[in-house]
Amino acid sequence: MPAPLLAPAFELSLSEVVREMLVRHPDALIVSTCGFTSRELFNAADRPENFYLVGSMGMSAPVALGLALARPERTVIALDGDGSLLMNLSVLPLVAASGTRLLHVVVDNGMHESTGGQSTVQRSDFVALALAAGYRSAVRVETAAELRAAELTEGPALLHALTGPRTDGPGRRVTHTPQEIVERVRTAANRPVN
Repeated sequence: MPAPLLAPAFELSLSEVVREMLVRHPDALIVSTCGFTSRELFNAADRPENFYLVGSMGMSAPVALGLALARPERTVIALDGDGSLLMNLSVLPLVAASGTRLLHVVVDNGMHESTGGQSTVQRSDFVALALAAGYRSAVRVETAAELRAAELTEGPALLHALTGPRTDGPGRRVTHTPQEIVERVRTAANRPVN
């Protein structure tokens, strides 16, 4: 495996972003992009509300948008990566036009870390892209303090979290089959919200 390219040093980590979303939105339906992002969510808190994508790069926001349209009373989060979003940038105006309250979280470590650390094209300004597409709010964070202070009250909203590469292991793989994941999320999405 080739050595990963060096990325600028950001103190924020994928783990911190995942934990913050789980604390802020304990009942949210969360659709996580494939690779280390789904593993991180699975290892942080395996729960029926988590829709782990295990091989559908670029699809976390479209799948989350479908959930947000079907369940407008629920908080729905797309937990995306920079490489994943770059693969499917056309989702931004689609989400913006939906009028949903979708929270689109883009964890940006500047690389495709799950496949060996290949650099993405470049660090992109996802805040500017989201606002230009029509998102109602967007904010960039680089530290844990900025993450905790970020307010995204109007949706659709985008949180762009600049992170460093992982420093610990990749964590356990998601053990549920795709069919089990769909059934768990379907049941969770149909439960009444408190």
